Amino acid sequence: MRYRVAHTTTYGYDAPVADSVGVGHLRPRALPWQHVESTEVRVTPEPLDLGHDSDYYGNAVTYFQVVEPHTELVVEATSVVDVHPPAYDDAGLARPWERARPLAEPHAPGAWAVTDFALASALVDHEATARDYAAASLAPGRPLGEAVLDLVARVNRDFDYDATATTVTSTVADTLARRAGVCQDFAHLTLACLRSHGVAARYVSGYLATEPAPGRSRVVGADASHAWVAVWVPGSETWLMVDPTNDQVVADRHVTVAWGRDYADVPPVKGVIFTEAATSTLRVSVDVSPLDREEPCP
Repeated sequence: MRYRVAHTTTYGYDAPVADSVGVGHLRPRALPWQHVESTEVRVTPEPLDLGHDSDYYGNAVTYFQVVEPHTELVVEATSVVDVHPPAYDDAGLARPWERARPLAEPHAPGAWAVTDFALASALVDHEATARDYAAASLAPGRPLGEAVLDLVARVNRDFDYDATATTVTSTVADTLARRAGVCQDFAHLTLACLRSHGVAARYVSGYLATEPAPGRSRVVGADASHAWVAVWVPGSETWLMVDPTNDQVVADRHVTVAWGRDYADVPPVKGVIFTEAATSTLRVSVDVSPLDREEPCP
């Protein structure tokens, strides 16, 4: 599938901002199953400095600084990407899930490089409740793929999607207590379940191409950032990517932007401002629109 992704973040302030420094994870990753045809980040007002780099995990990062006094800051990212279904390693997924624990299997190929994805992180504690919840899926010797898919199906079934149940700072314990949340919460919960048993898994941020209801037109800008989970498959170049919010294996409808230990590693935009403003507003508009293969880049 070929997509045009447009992500616009608008900040408003009740007093001028003298200096704004920001960093964004907005440009999709180039991957074996994902070709980035074009990508651009624009900042308004015009920044004094705008640069691009890669972070520790190889994600594309944009840095900017705006010194022109402003009461509104707009960060717009536009990309065109081709996404293909990843080729998963059936043999690797058939091995016992215990093999995907880098701390218990330190001599497994690549174990040293994924150890931090098995450890607790800022937003993913090794919650005892999460460990107990996951135990029903992670039976001894169960194949890795089967165990992960069972866990994802249970999270999807047992937890309600409710945008009012949590906030961006909610913890795994909050999600477990309320039995509800959004994609970020479900990804963090799934990570806590797996990591508390030693399995290496990472948080993935990006976009999900959605389809309008039958008879309805697409609403431009009504999409949103999305989050899912990738589980280490020892000996394979492709991790098992699963979407607990939708109970599915990631294929060609998910556009990968960045990955890390949790949301705190890869927020779309974050930064620091110098201002006397007392209040601020935030508006986010996301649009993921399918393109024909022959259609020229917008």
